[in-house]
Amino acid sequence: MYIRKNIRRYRDKTYINHLLVESVHTPKGPRQKTICSLGDLSPRPAKEWLKLAHKIEDALLGQDELFYETDAETEEIIKKAKERQEKEKIDTKDADDLITVHVDNVDTALHREAGSAHVGYQFWKRLGLDEILRDVGLSKRAQILTCAMTLNRLIFPLSEHAMPNWIRSAAVDDILGVDFNDLSEDALYRNLDRLYSNRAAIESALVESERNLFNLQPTVFFYDITSTYFEGQAKKNHKAKRGYSRDKRSDCKQVLVGLAIGKEGFPLAHEVFEGNLQDRETLDDMLQKMDERVGLSEGQTVVIDRGMAYDENIEQIRKCKLHYIVASRQSERDEWLSEFEQLEGFEEILRTPSPQNPFQKKTKVQIKHIQKGDLTYVLCVSSGRLEKDKAIRQNQEKRFLKDVAKLQKRIESGKLVKYTAISEAIGRIKERYPRVARYYQLGFDVQTKRLTCAQDKDKMEKAEILDGSYLLKTDRNDLTADEIWRIYMTLTRVEAAFRAMKSPLAERPIFHQIERRVETHIFLCVLAYHLLVAIEKTLLDRGIHTSWWTIRQILKTHQICTIVLPTDRGKVLNIRKASKPEPEHIELYNLLGIPFEIIMPKKFWTTENGNHSD
Repeated sequence: MYIRKNIRRYRDKTYINHLLVESVHTPKGPRQKTICSLGDLSPRPAKEWLKLAHKIEDALLGQDELFYETDAETEEIIKKAKERQEKEKIDTKDADDLITVHVDNVDTALHREAGSAHVGYQFWKRLGLDEILRDVGLSKRAQILTCAMTLNRLIFPLSEHAMPNWIRSAAVDDILGVDFNDLSEDALYRNLDRLYSNRAAIESALVESERNLFNLQPTVFFYDITSTYFEGQAKKNHKAKRGYSRDKRSDCKQVLVGLAIGKEGFPLAHEVFEGNLQDRETLDDMLQKMDERVGLSEGQTVVIDRGMAYDENIEQIRKCKLHYIVASRQSERDEWLSEFEQLEGFEEILRTPSPQNPFQKKTKVQIKHIQKGDLTYVLCVSSGRLEKDKAIRQNQEKRFLKDVAKLQKRIESGKLVKYTAISEAIGRIKERYPRVARYYQLGFDVQTKRLTCAQDKDKMEKAEILDGSYLLKTDRNDLTADEIWRIYMTLTRVEAAFRAMKSPLAERPIFHQIERRVETHIFLCVLAYHLLVAIEKTLLDRGIHTSWWTIRQILKTHQICTIVLPTDRGKVLNIRKASKPEPEHIELYNLLGIPFEIIMPKKFWTTENGNHSD
């Protein structure tokens, strides 16, 4: 629904009236249906009209007003619209409801899954995305296409080539009130191009909307990096480079995606970087982008992992007048060996499952608080991490020794003769296995023509002692060791965000070859993740620990279909409506605070051979 301004002139006077209008399907295509007259809304700012239309629409569909505040004037308008709706039901009852139907020929057609799209669209409206897109200058058509594309990424992600068929086979056209029969992939590609230059503005406005809606406090944020690989050569994208692949696809070009999220899990900003950069090379740029888009304020705390815990990174954070909590690099951790060996001073805490993963196994963690100058250090030893570190080290050690043996065979067979070539091969092995190469002295004896590979027992014993340990460092002196550790562990929410964008939202692999479309593809995944987080956070606030995947499975059975009723008039009455929600649907809709009714029923007549009839 939306509001249309109507101007009429009579006898040198101008009369202004605003109408609440709905797009409906008719045999002759989409048409505008007037719901009710709202009078002259000129005193209200035009930017508030769409919000008013959404409030009225939700009220007509039975939406509770948990998320809306309405003034007396708006209440009066909603009351007027409801009275008009009830009058229409009474006026049409005798004409349409009392008909004779051939029950043996009653049928249903065009069944479409609708529950997931309904939830996604309700949260799209709740976050005010239509208004955000409008304010950055996108047309109504662009707003609708962006919504449809984001819902696709949220529910059943596909390429732009396959997306039109999904939009037509899902209930998106019913929910958005738009005919997508002629939608082509070219229209979606063009819409990606429209979105490209507006990504930062949209993201900034969305962050502000979420802060107001969920009362988010921007005191702590987390930043991490992941990689996303390409199918194809990506020759038109200068950011597509080969580098360290988190997806284990070193054979493919990739880009890096930096993501900052708030304490509650909502994205704050994202950026796409060249695929061969190191994590630490992205931090300064990301901090500048965040300051431009959402604003950084003095006293905020940024949490980063060891890949960005270099001295220059700490200086970049200080330059922005931010606090920090970081996991120190292994070389710095190793300097605290004597403190880790001393059992005194450690306190044991129980790592409880996170709200996002309530079935996570509980693990014991020992922590020790040490003040050194202006910095606070927290020494941590995790029982769960101990086995993991040990397994990773042993696995790498096996592969390291296997590659050393292969290199020895190449030397013995005469395939490698020159000292420089052998030295380069040794260097590549060390670079490939940095975690264990430090515990071995690997070299080449020119006289015997053999590799020398001796284990440094002191370093290996030190490594075994430090398995499962890590060191946290912060410039905040107002936190206990327990508080510092728990804040740092929240960094796993960024990792959860990356997993969500890569798997259910299908960010990878990327098939686009043009740089702007690659970045807009990633942006659509981020938009869909905003909806996903908002949905899960709403349930979490009500004590429900569940995932978007589970929600989709529950809502699969709430569908829209056309009921086909052959009548004694020689015509067929078709009613397009949603199925009656089942108890589990109703419970979920109640928890999310959205209406049970997906669409208003639509009626149209056809002849017995299927042709439309007036």
